[in-house]
Order: sequence, then C-alpha cells, then structure tokens
Amino acid sequence: MKTTFLTLVIVFSSIYNMNAQDGKTSNAGIKLGYNLAAVSFDGDTETGQRHAFHAGFYGESFFAEAAAIQIEFMYSQQGYEIKDDSGTFTQKLDYINLPVMLKIYPSETFFLEAGPQVGFAINHKEEFDSNFNLFDTSSDFDPQNFDWGVNFGGGFKTDSGVSLGVRYHLGLGDVYDEGSPQNRVWQFSLGFDF
Repeated sequence: MKTTFLTLVIVFSSIYNMNAQDGKTSNAGIKLGYNLAAVSFDGDTETGQRHAFHAGFYGESFFAEAAAIQIEFMYSQQGYEIKDDSGTFTQKLDYINLPVMLKIYPSETFFLEAGPQVGFAINHKEEFDSNFNLFDTSSDFDPQNFDWGVNFGGGFKTDSGVSLGVRYHLGLGDVYDEGSPQNRVWQFSLGFDF
C-alpha cells in the first residue's frame, strides 16, 4: 500500500511540474461530483440506480496544443438499488478507481474524453429494507476485488481551471461470479485546478 501511494504521489508531482508543448501547461486538481450507479446483468437488464458521490485528484498533461492525458485517483460510491412490493434491496460498493483519459479539446473550453479504468473494491454492503423494521436485514457478500472498464465523456473547462464534466463508465469486469453483473455509472463532476 505504501509503495502504491508513493508511486501515485510521484506520478502526480511529475505531471504537475511538466510543461507541455505549444505553451499549454500541465495541471493538477481536485474533482468531486454525483454518481448514478447501476449494474447490468448478463448484458440484458439493468437495475435501478444508486444515488451516490465521487471525489479525488487528477493530473492533466498536454502533449499537443489540443490533446492531453489525464490520470485520476478517485473514491467512487457505486452499486445498485432494486425496489419491488416486498421492499428495497441496495448494494453498496465503494471503489478506488484509477482512470487514464485521453482528452481532446476541439475548442479552448470544450473537451471530449475517453479511456480505460481499473478499480479496487474497498468496501461492500448489501441492505434490504422491507418497509417493516422486523424484516430489515443487512448482510455482506463477496464481490470481486478488481473491476475494469472504459469511460466516455465530455465537458467544459474555463481559463481559471474550473471544469464541469459528464462521464459514463461502462464496466467490463464482473462484480460477482454469477449472472455477469457489470458496473454502469453516470458521473457528473466539478473540478478545480490547484
């Protein structure tokens, strides 16, 4: 864990201190936002959404006038919710996600982004609320510790370093062994350069 943390600090420091081509500079910052998380089972059906949040750090490094690589270290609350007549089942899955995004700036303030992401499950809990306290339950299952997928998105970034973005995470790794459940997450983010 110490080695991973030290490696991340070195990577973010390097990105922050590098100067990019054509006068664009690299930057680092914090971002936070709102998640609408669900799970797709067997690629056919998608669950109801869990309302949650994400927060973390990013480093953006320009390698051309209108193109950059952004590396992130994010805490993300994911999972899903299923409601029926008997009550509400909620799966709470918390991840540390490491996206690596290619960002293209078609204009000075608008960007498009895409790239891979790996995630490590750090907490999980499943709850059933029967709308009647006697039958409420809370139990632990064993999801996979590792998740992976791809992200697509876009947004706006001002000259002062404030950004507003929307991203969709298409999970490709199975959350559990049975039923091929895969993460699906909409993220709405606000970012601030240091």
